[in-house]
Amino acid sequence: MGFFSKDDATPAGGLEPVSNERLARLFDETEVSYGRDEDGDLGGYWDDHLFQFWHAGENGEFFQVRGRWVRGVPESEYAKALAIVNEWNSAKIWPKSYAEVHDGQVVVYGEHTVDYEEGATDEQVHLHVRTGVATALRLFEHLDEQFPEQAAAAKAAAAAESDDA
Repeated sequence: MGFFSKDDATPAGGLEPVSNERLARLFDETEVSYGRDEDGDLGGYWDDHLFQFWHAGENGEFFQVRGRWVRGVPESEYAKALAIVNEWNSAKIWPKSYAEVHDGQVVVYGEHTVDYEEGATDEQVHLHVRTGVATALRLFEHLDEQFPEQAAAAKAAAAAESDDA
């Protein structure tokens, strides 16, 4: 069992941890627009969908890109959304997705999580973020196709909001 033992793991050496500070630096270098919440976690909007960047694990070694499909789908559509998500998960590697109900609305998330206990290169972090965002956006586009009325209403509201700004 030595292959799976952390005691026998060889450190990757020279790799940086994936921290919020590092992620912010990489976003700044590539001119990615992002913000910070009150806890200092990073997030932003891509195609009007909220994405957050999380660290989990005992030492923050798990890095997760989590996107939220921001459409107003009523709770009565939960079974349909769940079936779509389950089908997606059985056919696709990324993102892991799930549906929940919050305040009478169906909410769908797409997540891409990787263990970077030994650190990561800048290229690995960029690839992880691109993969997490791009695959979640494909899932959200698929959901928009399944719920066209709600998608159209959300896009119209977002356009009106940007016109007011």
